[in-house]
Amino acid sequence: MNDPTPGQDRIRDAASGDNPADEAARAGRLNLLTAGLTLLAAGVCLFLAWKAVSSLLVIFAGVLFASFLDACALALAPVLPVNRPWRLTLVVLLLTALLAFALVWGAGKLPEQTRLLLKVMDTQLDVLQAHLLSFGVDLFGPEGGRDFTRWFFSDQGRFFSHAQMVIGTASNFLTDALVILFLGILFAFDPASYRESLVLLIRRPYRARVRDVMNEMGNVLRLWFVGQVIRIVLMTLCVWPILYLIGLPGPFVLGLQAGLSNFIPYLGPIVAAVPIGLVAMPLGLSVMVWAVGIYTAVQSLEGYVIGPLIQRQAVELPPAWTLVAIVLLGALFGVMGIALAMPLVAIGRVAVLRFYVEDCLGDRLGAPVEGMPVKSGGIAWTLWPGRHQR
Repeated sequence: MNDPTPGQDRIRDAASGDNPADEAARAGRLNLLTAGLTLLAAGVCLFLAWKAVSSLLVIFAGVLFASFLDACALALAPVLPVNRPWRLTLVVLLLTALLAFALVWGAGKLPEQTRLLLKVMDTQLDVLQAHLLSFGVDLFGPEGGRDFTRWFFSDQGRFFSHAQMVIGTASNFLTDALVILFLGILFAFDPASYRESLVLLIRRPYRARVRDVMNEMGNVLRLWFVGQVIRIVLMTLCVWPILYLIGLPGPFVLGLQAGLSNFIPYLGPIVAAVPIGLVAMPLGLSVMVWAVGIYTAVQSLEGYVIGPLIQRQAVELPPAWTLVAIVLLGALFGVMGIALAMPLVAIGRVAVLRFYVEDCLGDRLGAPVEGMPVKSGGIAWTLWPGRHQR
């Protein structure tokens, strides 16, 4: 008598429909649905990020300021062996006192020097316009683009429109500045918790790698910002006395704008030379040549010798890529994009090298991810700002 079990098994399999072809088709449909939903979610996230890009840049500026505060607290560790929150509090109080002193000191001098410089520059622009008109070149257009009285008061509606625009711009600037300050302070006092809240969104096997790369990004931001502050201070302290000895009016304002121009590499120093040349024009050709020539020499020394020595530990980028990033981010996001182009490119470079070149392509660049503790004053510090342990 034949065994009926095989026939019953075939009938059961046919009834259930669980054959390998159906399972493969079902898995293919599931994978296709997953890929589609993933692409849709990525598209929605990119759209929302594009619409909120100004807010995201403000948040990034807050992170950058937090890295500076942490670097200052870390520098005080060998001198002041107290807990990190106390050192951060001292840094915030010192910066507040320094800002208050600068405002009090500059309230009586900066407005007067700024008005004098604007008056001199306006006069020299008139002279330059007259010279160009002799060659048939109209610099400001047929209606005189610098006639601000006519621009404001030609009709009352235009005046109130421009006044509203100026007030709105000033209020937005102050709001963004306050948000950056408070975000920087909050991020600096507890950066590890904010980092871990992002790491938790990553799958468990990749969390350690993402954490190490974020540590390296934090180190790059910290070194870059500290280096920029040192370069700005050095440039201001060099240009200010030189312009004062030459005899230019408003030497401190000119030196300050020359120092701040280093925040935007390559393009900033070129733009900063224009006010110096305009202010030196009424003092004679020789004075203008001396002023612009000495400024160019100092800027070249800073840009080609001092700057690379300061920034070599932070990030090394080809100049062409830096200029491309400045132009693109400036065209897309305005002044904020120009100011934050360099740090954005710096951390973007770290992400590309670690996640794509090393993890996806399998190339080892020889530079280890800098997430290992570094001893400083009895405390093991990681390269992410604020993460330490006894």
